[in-house]
Amino acid sequence: MNTNLYFMSFLLVVMNVFLINSSGSSKTLELFSPNEKIKIIVDIGAEISYSVLYENEEIICPSNISMTINDGLLLGRNAELKHIERKTIDEIIHPVVPEKRKSINNKFNELKLFFNSDFGLNFRAYDDGIAYQFFTQLKSKIRIVNEEANFNFPKERNCYFPYEDSFLTHSERLYPYVNIKDISTDAMACLPVLFDEENNIPIAITEANLLDYPGMYLTKSGDRDNGLRAIFPAYPSEEKQLNDRTIEVSSRTNYIAETTGERTFPWRVIMIAKESKDMVDNDIVFRLADPLKIEDTSWIRPGKVAWDWWNALNLYGVDFKSGVNTETYKYFIDFAAKHKIEYIILDEGWSDTEDLLKINPDVNLEQILEYAKQKDVGVILWCIWIALEKQFHEVFDQFDKWGIRGIKVDFMQRDDQKLVNYYSKIVAEAAKYQLLVDFHGAYKPTGLRRAYPNLITREGVRGLEHSKWSKDITPDHDLILPFTRQLAGPMDFTPGAMINAQKEQFSPVFSRPMSQGTRVHQLAMYIIYESPLQMLCDSPSNYEREPEMMEFLSNVPTTWDETHALNGKVGDFLTVARKKNTDWYIGSMTDWTPREFQIKLDFLDSSEYSMTIYADGINADRCGIDYQKSIQKIRAGDTVNFKMASGGGWVARLIKTEN
Repeated sequence: MNTNLYFMSFLLVVMNVFLINSSGSSKTLELFSPNEKIKIIVDIGAEISYSVLYENEEIICPSNISMTINDGLLLGRNAELKHIERKTIDEIIHPVVPEKRKSINNKFNELKLFFNSDFGLNFRAYDDGIAYQFFTQLKSKIRIVNEEANFNFPKERNCYFPYEDSFLTHSERLYPYVNIKDISTDAMACLPVLFDEENNIPIAITEANLLDYPGMYLTKSGDRDNGLRAIFPAYPSEEKQLNDRTIEVSSRTNYIAETTGERTFPWRVIMIAKESKDMVDNDIVFRLADPLKIEDTSWIRPGKVAWDWWNALNLYGVDFKSGVNTETYKYFIDFAAKHKIEYIILDEGWSDTEDLLKINPDVNLEQILEYAKQKDVGVILWCIWIALEKQFHEVFDQFDKWGIRGIKVDFMQRDDQKLVNYYSKIVAEAAKYQLLVDFHGAYKPTGLRRAYPNLITREGVRGLEHSKWSKDITPDHDLILPFTRQLAGPMDFTPGAMINAQKEQFSPVFSRPMSQGTRVHQLAMYIIYESPLQMLCDSPSNYEREPEMMEFLSNVPTTWDETHALNGKVGDFLTVARKKNTDWYIGSMTDWTPREFQIKLDFLDSSEYSMTIYADGINADRCGIDYQKSIQKIRAGDTVNFKMASGGGWVARLIKTEN
């Protein structure tokens, strides 16, 4: 990939240079999206504010922005505008790891404002959202005391507000549906926050290109019923290690970041769509991120993973005692090789959690790695971030000698500046050793994977693991995630449960877990949920007794050439079509309400296709594992009707049979 791709294709570059008189008179500037449906209005006077219109309807009313640095210098108050730059970019990005599509159209109009005090603001208007960021041009280091970011609405709005209890968090939240006026001033939410359609334009707020800076959260504006404002974790001054996996901040400084004075800051992002289903196609966070920083990416191999922890290493029909031991992992390798699964993970237990070079005596790691190499199965090792940090260079050298293919780094639980920088440190070091990275116990994605595509996926989501101890992972929750958390980037939800229960039959069982909803509801996640390193969470023994399931799971891709959301309503239902090479996959999911849909296959070319369908069985409303498989011939423009049971799903694989 050409690392200069981001700058290659300019349609128009216009610079306007002018002087503003010393009277401080106000000025209003406008910026339109390429299709002219979105307009940003920037008002510069005693304060700087922005507002956003969609098709001439105000969706964000004037909202002040500023940044306080050093000893109280307030960037954005009584600022003197020196000059502006405008430009239009229209380019194609070819991501190394295509999560949604192999060609991303990056088209936007930009307004760059330069002020006295050596700071500026950069605004971008896309057809599917807007973003702005601060930048500074100071020669020495600076301390950011605070950043003011407001999001004011012209009227009451309902939103999916993922409440956080503190800045010590895995970001694994539920998404209660609340009216903005009912959010208390002491509540806060992680990102993204989605404001649904409900007679309004759906929008979502998040951030992009979070580097050397703390993560943003949202809380209620103190002086507005219909506004939210940003808050940030301050830089830690004292930390306390509570156990092998948690370091708590016991006190904080009076600033949120200390950083270089010549830099750009994270983008504040507002995604905008005509209707909720269009949000699913949005990849603006990736577009706003720094371009590729790795020269050789040929070793980055997306794929599927046989995972040991969720199913508690429960094997049956074998002649050895299953558990964290050599025989069990060799069985996982055999299963992966048989079904074209690219990787296995050795999760907690393979080593001492505080010493990654102290291997469990029941695990002959060198034998396991040699066996995996013979079978062309990559091995990914789990670790706690604290142990990795303490043994950093020694462990990476040893991982390289062992020939592992990736690391799953867990339990960071923070996104203050110190931990945000740790993420960059890990992915950069891992890239040197050609290791994939999967972050768990992590904050939401902000685009770091564009610069370092070895950052293949991350958690930061209340995923299927919670079904081991709670009833939180319902079909309703499953259908909120594509419109909320997934807007930020890939999510390691870990689907694939083979024990499937309806609501009244479900019970959390830590050592023999099940899922809520139907079997096909789980299959549909492999199409609807984006993760270039996608887990098969259940036991190989359970999969082996389901050859038709493995026929699907062995072939379903984890990266895509095209993505099209066909229908969708937050928390209720969603149907997505994705293309890989010449094949198409369609996945649909519903909440606890049975549904029937008709979709037109007008996205196909003129060829004939063989469509293999996995549908909820006639008794799936009583027995979640019930499904039916069928095959039919179809062409472009044909209409497909299908039904989904309560908590159900529908999946189709379309293989071209003629040109």
